[in-house]
Amino acid sequence: MADAEDHASTLSFKSIKASPDTLTKLVKRVRAMTLKLLPVQVEQEKISDPTSRFITPQVITAYEAAAGDFAEALPYCLLRARQLFIWDANRNPADYDENLCRAIACEVLARRIVHLAPPDRLYSIMSTRFRHLQRDGDKSDLTSALELAIDTHSTIFLSSSEAQHVINSLWSGAWIQKNNEENDIDYVPYDMGSEHTFWDHFDPTRLCVPRYQNFCRVTIWFVFLIVYSQAVRQPLERLDARHQGLDEWEVVLYVMALAFSIEEIHRLYKVLRYFTWRAFDFWTIVSVTTNTLLVTAFALRIAGMRILDHDGASKMHYKSFTVLSYVGPFIWMKLITVVDGYKYIGTMQICVARMLRESGIFFALLAILGLGFAQGLYALDAADGDTEHGFAVVNVLIQSLLQSPNFDTPTVTGTSLVLFYMWNVVTTVILLNVLISLFSSAYSDIVDNAEAQFLAFFAGKTIGMIRAPDSYVYPAPFNVIEVFLVAPFEPFLSTKAYAKLNRVVMTVVFFIPLTGIALWETQIDTHATKYMRDWFADGVDEGEEDEPSNQNPEVDEDGLTISRVPFAQLVKHFPNANMSEETNIINEIHSLRAKVEALSKKLEERPNGS
Repeated sequence: MADAEDHASTLSFKSIKASPDTLTKLVKRVRAMTLKLLPVQVEQEKISDPTSRFITPQVITAYEAAAGDFAEALPYCLLRARQLFIWDANRNPADYDENLCRAIACEVLARRIVHLAPPDRLYSIMSTRFRHLQRDGDKSDLTSALELAIDTHSTIFLSSSEAQHVINSLWSGAWIQKNNEENDIDYVPYDMGSEHTFWDHFDPTRLCVPRYQNFCRVTIWFVFLIVYSQAVRQPLERLDARHQGLDEWEVVLYVMALAFSIEEIHRLYKVLRYFTWRAFDFWTIVSVTTNTLLVTAFALRIAGMRILDHDGASKMHYKSFTVLSYVGPFIWMKLITVVDGYKYIGTMQICVARMLRESGIFFALLAILGLGFAQGLYALDAADGDTEHGFAVVNVLIQSLLQSPNFDTPTVTGTSLVLFYMWNVVTTVILLNVLISLFSSAYSDIVDNAEAQFLAFFAGKTIGMIRAPDSYVYPAPFNVIEVFLVAPFEPFLSTKAYAKLNRVVMTVVFFIPLTGIALWETQIDTHATKYMRDWFADGVDEGEEDEPSNQNPEVDEDGLTISRVPFAQLVKHFPNANMSEETNIINEIHSLRAKVEALSKKLEERPNGS
């Protein structure tokens, strides 16, 4: 009990904002301690085990003491040390396992230290942003411990109950992100009002909550799918001269495309300007690709409208429709984000993203070999002076790679058959099996640790919605209203007047969503309504461990009783689950050694002959 109080007191004061130089020195000190803690390679499971003999309460206390007056920056420094150890492991393969063990130790220590911190300091520990000095001497971007854990994919830290408490609070809106000066933030509880009424929750700022952002964007995306489906319907009819102008579906489609493009550019600018490129993910690539295709289709459509010649205009219209058709797979693909909050779908999404990343090795080898075989086949095909089959060479190689080789093409004749046979053997027998092995390895790595991987994925999704914040959230396509009708007044209005203008506009534009949010939070949400909490509680009794009435219950059964033996006496001889078997044996040996030494000392002090 005393140890727990000592741990709590170590982190009970507010963190002093440390300079990048100070944080860098603390990171180096933590690295030096970790090198002393793990000078050789050990099994990774023994480090992350809750009863590890390496990460003991004494070790945790030593790391806490090493931070001095900057205790709340310690989790950030440990995660930064983990990042450096991973970098060292990748740079020096000979010491890969040793440095990987040290990286895991730093992450486990960060998790344990956050677990021992007082609950009221969890806000500051997770949200306070720091800078450190990079290897070239430049200052890093401002990053909090939670953001650094997401950027470095620290699944052990992100799967902790404390980290998930912060994530779930931010997702549901129980906590909100407060933006301070110099791009700093705080996580603070949402003030629900003294009376907890409907009008207390009818607040435009609630659109910043990730849960409501996600719902709004999913709804808007379904509308966008309907608009897109109508815009690409019956394209040949629109090639007629009477349909050269934009119809109503195309107008709505390209306005929404403009809004999505503005939103994505704004988000990417803020992420690159203030944060880190590590915030990019698979869906960022999908969004950028989708917006690029939509803008290209719109440009071709406008270019075709400006051409007076009917044939030229029809040709440009056809090209615009062709580009627009390529958008279909990408916008339907994004429907996966509707259900990625479910563990199974989210885990499968992580597997696919990991497989695509691992397949980089395959495509690198494929590109090199493909260039060589394409050049060889093209040279053999051009040996007779005819070079009309350049594209056919590439086509036949791709068909072979997709398990449909064509041996009857003009490019595969005579001596070129030998090269074509070699291409089939290399790709089908060797490279494709390498790709299958990479996919299998990626799948097993994710599935074997599915819970932690999903929790880390959900944390990244939640923080991604508020990481590049806007003071006033206008989900696309309503951000067009902000850009063209509201933002131009910002230079001419005071901060207070501009905020009032945004509140009025957002209240009018988002009246229906805000009404739904207020009804949800005041009438339906189980965290806010006692009736709904009781309905969904299903008999869950919080605080069963420390509740005296549960430990020593009293019954009225004519003198009969349950608590004949007190609870404290019942659990007196229970094993200490916080210690490993090795630690218990070592403690017993130390205790026995102390007794032997005390007995030897008494024997030496006795007079001779007595």
